[in-house]
Amino acid sequence: RKGAVCGDCKISLPGIKHMSNPEFKNCKKREKTVARAYGGSRCANCVRQRIVRAFLVEEQKIVKKVLAEKGRKSK
Repeated sequence: RKGAVCGDCKISLPGIKHMSNPEFKNCKKREKTVARAYGGSRCANCVRQRIVRAFLVEEQKIVKKVLAEKGRKSK
């Protein structure tokens, strides 16, 4: 069996058993996933990239807001 693959980078997910759909349906939850955000669908590297990207987007919004405030005060 091919097993579960990462939705972003298409590599096989470590920690998840390779089984057919009926076996996957009947197995326990702990065998279908790993204990992390996006555990059964994304690999650790992709999750890390998503977190960093979200953090940088938020930082960019804050910087834009501060610069806009600074521009208003100088006028």
